[in-house]
This record gives sequence, C-alpha cells and structure tokens, in this order.
Amino acid sequence: MEKIFVTHKIPEIGVKMLKDKGHDVEWRNKSELLPKTELLKILGAGNYDGVLCLLTDRIDIEVFTATPTTKIFANYAVGFDNIDIVEAKKRGVVITNTPGASTESVAEHTLALLLTLTRRVVEGDTFVRNGKYQGWDPMLLWGVDLLGKTLGILGAGRIGAEVAKKSARGFGMKIIYHDIVRNEKMEKETDANFLLSLNEVLKQADVISLHVPLLPETKHLINAERLALMKETAYLINTSRGSVIDEVALVNALKKGIIRGAALDVFENEPVLAEGLKNLPNVVLTPHIASATAETRNDMAKKAAENLIAFFDGRNPPNKISI
Repeated sequence: MEKIFVTHKIPEIGVKMLKDKGHDVEWRNKSELLPKTELLKILGAGNYDGVLCLLTDRIDIEVFTATPTTKIFANYAVGFDNIDIVEAKKRGVVITNTPGASTESVAEHTLALLLTLTRRVVEGDTFVRNGKYQGWDPMLLWGVDLLGKTLGILGAGRIGAEVAKKSARGFGMKIIYHDIVRNEKMEKETDANFLLSLNEVLKQADVISLHVPLLPETKHLINAERLALMKETAYLINTSRGSVIDEVALVNALKKGIIRGAALDVFENEPVLAEGLKNLPNVVLTPHIASATAETRNDMAKKAAENLIAFFDGRNPPNKISI
C-alpha cells in the first residue's frame, strides 16, 4: 500500500479512486494555495511514495530533495511548467499530466472570450447596471462581426485546433496559424493556412488566439515589438499561460490603441495583475477558469488518479511526460 499526498482540494472522484485501490491517501482538502515552505515541511515528514500536485505547486530541486521517497508527481493540469522536468529525469522521478481532459472546455471558453470581447458584452452589462441605458441607440457600443474575419492561431495542438474548427465552422472565420509542427488534419478540417512566420500571422490576423505551452522560448512570445505588428483593429486572446504575454507591454498597447482589445484567462504573475490592466475598458478578464466545468475538472481528477494507479501497479502511466 503506497502513501500518496494530495496537495489541494480537487474533485473527490480522484481521491476515491486512489483509496478504493487501497492506497494510503493524505488529502489536504483545502482550496487555499499551499505555501512552498509548508509543502516542503509536509513532504519532508511524510515519506510519500507519490504526490498529486497542482499547477500552483512549484515542484523543483528543493521539493525533490525534501521528499526522496517520492517516485511520481501526478500534475492536475495539462501544462507542467510548474515542474522542473530536467531535474526530475536526473533523479528518476516520473511526472504525469492530464492532457485532453480540458480540450473542449478551454476551446469553448476561448470562444466565449472572443464573443464577449468583440461584441463588448462586459461594457454593455456595466452600461445597463450603471443606469445609463435610456433606450435603443443605433450608435451605441458597436462591435464587429466575426464572419469573414481572420483568426490567427499560435499553437495548433489539441486546443488550438479545436478553437480553429469551431471558429471556422461556427462563425465562418478564415484561419491562419503558426506552430513548430504543421497540423495537416486541422488544415483539412478548417482550410487553415500554415504560415512559416509567426510575425506574418500577427500582421494578417484580426484576432490572435494563444495556445502554446510555457517554455523558455515562449516566455514573452507576445512582447511590445510583436504587439506593434498587429493591426490597430486586432484583438488578442490568451487561454494558455500568462507569461506568454509581456503583460506590462500589453497594458501599454491597450492604452495607446496599438491593438483594439484583449481577453485574458491567465496572467503573468497570478493572481497579481499588471498595473492598470483591470481598469481598462477594452480588456476582458476571467480568473483562470477556462477548464472550469464539472465534466473537465472531474476528468482531470480521474486522469491524475489513473496515472498514479498505473505507476504503482507497475504499468507505464498513460500520461507520462517524456523529454
């Protein structure tokens, strides 16, 4: 019977799967984030065989050193930029994630942000709540139609491809994209045009949607120089990772009208926002909830548990990270 620590409140189905399998599960059933110092203290005293962690848990050399008995960290997330994968490999520690679980929900949230932003839904809601609505006005709060507009996808993996498909089929948008690998299936499904130059996507698109992992080469992928390449009428949407955008540069671009607007579900220094961001009328902000549906969050818990169960059964975890 292996000893497993769960760092945060997650859907109970995952914890139940582990317990039903006979594992000794210690569950920190709290929504408050676990400070690094407390995490190190708990792991140092626990002699855990496995840990089910969150994206907000920084799993690095300090953590690996504190818990030498732990042979697997199951990340409750699609991304794994919170984990030092190189150090884990050096120590023979297995890392898993939950890919595919959030594809549909994140794609749908991306489209929700797209419509909210381009049709000025938040501004309209605020306008009505503040008692400013005096009746129909043909000049009030103009947005833009999506039909025939060009959507630029940066990162054509599962989520980017799903956003492209829904946008092309549902809204009649033209799709252009850039990635390190072409997605020929997406091209066939959406008539998407692959561009070798990321900068050309920025120049041509009416909307840019970000779906890249956070890696050293993608940190501040969207910076002041690249924002300046975009159309003044363009919109930027980010449901990937906050640090993909230089948030200070984005605030400046939104203030100066370098681009028309932005919608963000993730932030560079969560939960802190860049100064001035929340006061801008041309930005829509949601609190990292793109995958926040009952179906997705439960599926993530199941996948994380399945990875742990497979590992302790002597099988290869289905979502093992390989580098």
